[in-house]
Amino acid sequence: MSDLAINKDEILAQCRRWTANTLMETLEIEYIDAGVDFLTATMPVNPRVHQPMGLLHGGATVALAESVGSAASLMFINPEKQEIRGIEISANHLRSKREGLVTATARIVHQGRSLHLWEIKITDEEGRLISVCKLTNMILPRK
Repeated sequence: MSDLAINKDEILAQCRRWTANTLMETLEIEYIDAGVDFLTATMPVNPRVHQPMGLLHGGATVALAESVGSAASLMFINPEKQEIRGIEISANHLRSKREGLVTATARIVHQGRSLHLWEIKITDEEGRLISVCKLTNMILPRK
C-alpha cells in the first residue's frame, strides 16, 4: 500500500482505461485523485443524467458511487488473479442538483481478504453533501 501514493498517476490512468466503452464513459465519469485509502471521481450533471423533473437521477448518482467504489477496490487486489463484484449498495440522497459537477470520494471502511466496505460521499462544487452511499464489494479469484 505504501507504493499507492507514488503510483497515483498510474492508478488514475488505469481507471481511465477501464471506463472505455462502459457506462462510466457514457456518464462522463472522470477519475481525478487517488490516495492510500481513497479514490475520487467527478460526473457532470446535465440532461443525460436527469430524471424527468430536471434533477440529478438517483440511479446516476448510485452508478457514480458504485463506479468509484469498485475501481477503488481494484487498488487493493491483484487484477491478474482477482476480480471485484459489487454485492450491495445503499444510498441516501440528501440534496438535489440540476446542473454542474458532482464529486464522489470513496473511502475504505473495511478491507478484508474477501470483502471491502466503502463509504462514498458525493458533493457539489461548494462541498455540500448530495448523497452518502455504502458499497460492499466481494473479492473473487479470477478464473
